[in-house]
Amino acid sequence: WLINTHNGIKEQGIKPIDIKDYPAIKKHLDQFYSPLEKRLDQGDTPYNLRNCAYMEDFFRPKIIYPNMTKFLPFVYEEQGILTNQKCFVITGEKLEFLTAFLNSSIFKYCFRDNFPELQGGTRELSKVFFEKIPVIQVSEETNLKFKDLVSQITKLKKEKKPTKDLEEIIEKIVFDIYNLTAEERKNIFLTEL
Repeated sequence: WLINTHNGIKEQGIKPIDIKDYPAIKKHLDQFYSPLEKRLDQGDTPYNLRNCAYMEDFFRPKIIYPNMTKFLPFVYEEQGILTNQKCFVITGEKLEFLTAFLNSSIFKYCFRDNFPELQGGTRELSKVFFEKIPVIQVSEETNLKFKDLVSQITKLKKEKKPTKDLEEIIEKIVFDIYNLTAEERKNIFLTEL
């Protein structure tokens, strides 16, 4: 569980969490009151976290991905899930297409080496490395196709059902968007094996 005793967003009229409204959490945190009181990064009270400029992004549709991984997994999420420091989030427009692109073979083939390799074959997926990756801008109509496919995959994964057929459809559409030749597609698939 993540306890988010945020400090509010004053510019938007969102008040800080009042710890008195959560007596069980206050009782738990009271065990650590002395170190909480000494924190330099506290909010209005020792119980509050400092202000977080991107707090609202957690409650928007977003892509969640780990900061270190072997598999380059990117998950579309719109339920307001919070993450800890082991994950990053991407917000913005046309996230469904971006989710499909980031999970595609073309992305893995072209950009895997843009992320530093760490011990054990994992990769570091920091924001600074993503900023250099060009992504085709798609129309809203194209994004809606991806939205439907990504939603279906998300639903099937929750039900622990196979998604390979839908992933192959997405792969073909992404390849078509990037106008890849049959030879280029073959090379990407051979590299993935």
